[in-house]
This record gives sequence, structure tokens and C-alpha cells, in this order.
Amino acid sequence: MEIKKVITVYAESTPNPAAMKFVLNSYILDEGSVEYTSRDQAMNCPLAMQLFNFSGISGVFITANFITLTKNSDVDWYETMGIFREFIKSYIESGQAIFTGPKEQIADPEIDRTKTASALETKIIETLDEYVKPAVEQDGGAIHFKSFADGVVTVVLKGSCSGCPSSTQTLKGGIENLLKRIVPEVTEVVAEEG
Repeated sequence: MEIKKVITVYAESTPNPAAMKFVLNSYILDEGSVEYTSRDQAMNCPLAMQLFNFSGISGVFITANFITLTKNSDVDWYETMGIFREFIKSYIESGQAIFTGPKEQIADPEIDRTKTASALETKIIETLDEYVKPAVEQDGGAIHFKSFADGVVTVVLKGSCSGCPSSTQTLKGGIENLLKRIVPEVTEVVAEEG
């Protein structure tokens, strides 16, 4: 007799009032993250497509063990949080596919993983992974290194970080200062929305 794993989902607020993080007790994406800002972009993710069917959802971000939903102003998290928790729980428990297509699909196609990083880029990536990424994920988002040129580090922000009112302050006051301290060649950090 096969024992079915009980899925739990709880909601966590994020620094971005338009985003809510839904955390699961199981992994839904092994590596990387995906972000959809429209139903049309989510064609390879039936779960995201169904979440866009809810009125007022403007973004779906999926990584490791959580989903961050972004809403427009018509949605009240207090009134809808339980509905989203139950929907996500039921969807995962049903065993329906979260993603369709080849198993080797790339979660972040705009991040070129085939390019060999220089020693300086490797140090920047390691710093982001060790000091910044855990805090950003805690807030329902993701940060990815995109490039380093002429002292400027470009990162991609996703999930709750994308469009968050405090993301610019975090980027300049926190991430930029940290990278400048650890990697003196860094003069500035700029962000692109995912």
C-alpha cells in the first residue's frame, strides 16, 4: 500500500504588499526559478495557467518549495489567502503536472549558464548565493547574476522583488554595499525586472 504524502501550504507576507508567498512542504522545482507575468507566458506550466484564471492575479513566481503570487489592487489577500492555499494544496496533491515539455527545460532562459564565468564573476556569484539569495528567497523572490562589465553588476530580480517598493533601497543600500566590500572592483549594482 502506497502512503500518500500530505501536502501543507502556508502563506507568508512579503515586503511587497502586492505579493504573497505560499510555502509548501515539498519541492516543486528542482533548480532555478520561473516567473510568468501573463497567462500566455505560462503555456508550459499548467499550475500557473490555472492560477491566472483567478481574477486579479498578475504574476506567478515558482522556485524550490514556494510560489509567490502578485496581485493587482482588486485582490484583498486577507479575503483570498485561504482560497489560494487550498487551491495550491489540492493541485499538488492531485499529481497533475506542474510543468509540461522536456525535462531539461531551462527555468531561467535569459541567464546564460553556458558562458564560463571569470574569477571575478565567480566571486560575485558566490557572494550573491551565500549572502543575498537566502534573504531574497525568504522574502518570496529571487536574484540572479546576469553580467559584470566596467564595474557594474547587473542582476535580475524576480517574484516579490520585482516591482517591490523597497527593492531599490535593498539593492543600493544592501546588495551594492556588500558587493563593493567583498569585491572592490564592483562600483555599482543595477537590476532588471525578471
